[in-house]
Amino acid sequence: MTHTNQTISVRSGIESDQQFGAVTPPLYLSSNYTFADLEQPRKYDYSRSGNPTRDTLADTLAQLENGYGAVITSSGMSAVYLVTHLLDKGDLIIAPHDCYGGTYRLLYSLAQKGLFEVLFVDQGCAESLQQALNKKPKLVWIETPSNPLLRVVDIQQICDLAGSDVIKVVDNTFLSPVLQQPLNLGADVVIHSTTKYINGHSDVVGGAVIAREQELSEKLAWWANCIGITGSPFDSFITSRGLRTLSIRLRQHQENTHRVIQYLQQQPLVEHIYYPGLESHPTHTVAAKQQQGFGAMLSFELNLDHANLRTFVNSLELFSLAESLGGVESLICHPASMTHAAMDQEARFNAGIKNNLLRVSVGIEEADDLIKDLESAFQRCQIKVIQGEQHG
Repeated sequence: MTHTNQTISVRSGIESDQQFGAVTPPLYLSSNYTFADLEQPRKYDYSRSGNPTRDTLADTLAQLENGYGAVITSSGMSAVYLVTHLLDKGDLIIAPHDCYGGTYRLLYSLAQKGLFEVLFVDQGCAESLQQALNKKPKLVWIETPSNPLLRVVDIQQICDLAGSDVIKVVDNTFLSPVLQQPLNLGADVVIHSTTKYINGHSDVVGGAVIAREQELSEKLAWWANCIGITGSPFDSFITSRGLRTLSIRLRQHQENTHRVIQYLQQQPLVEHIYYPGLESHPTHTVAAKQQQGFGAMLSFELNLDHANLRTFVNSLELFSLAESLGGVESLICHPASMTHAAMDQEARFNAGIKNNLLRVSVGIEEADDLIKDLESAFQRCQIKVIQGEQHG
């Protein structure tokens, strides 16, 4: 399954200018706005609280996720931080044991300060999940597919088990609203690092929090203004521009991913490939049920020592060694030393993140060129392995 949701058509503010009829929505950089009269504020008074350009992006994302409203934040991590303000001291949050390293670090650190309690569990294990839910959490954090092992959990099932008294939050960054709509599956809140697929060009850092109901949406907006983590107008403008090509970009991302995986499956140095689109993936059936496509993120383990792993990565020319994901360019990263370095070694071990694991964000370059680049890197590694055996 590599199709995208064809019902989604992103215009993101197109033809919304009421003054001059500009096709592209204006960029409002003003930090403040005049009052109509004493004690008569207009819709906008200060850009931290509200901004027309930021609202254009928020309204579009709320529509795409079928939510009541959205808050645009300064980064993906500030979106995560904003959600924690729904908790009070003593409240329990259940989070995945294999969540993104930055999320793990934030939740763990805030819990250490006594702001709330956190329990990291394998949400794919029914017994572990139920035991955690029996502790009466205030909030359940869901990340599916997980980062970096692409584990998929059943959103609807977890939301049903948690019940209506628990706030269900889903990190939808890896798929975007084109490929998955968690609010339709029972979630209360969806978050995104808009830095990734939503913007799609690796030139803006941002985040978004979308709530299904009015009360929760207004509470999140109040806190975002209070702590000052709303996104800038310029970043919102650029992100809206990227968002308009989301569906067509994802189509190419996924086509390239399919080709790359076909190639990797033939390589003897590849020990294991993590990708929900493979029928051999343990949660393939769940992914096929709740997603409208399998995305463009994959991870694989190589049968190489650290020196040869370094050779492989450094031999690549079209896959840039960098963190982040979802841009038009292909990226490769080493989770153990990069995205998940914030987790201690035991936590990484429990999450299944090995030192020979590489994570790839497949871009929209020509698939043949990407495969040739991988082929060259594999050949150099094989030469080094043979030379090492001869010297040994």
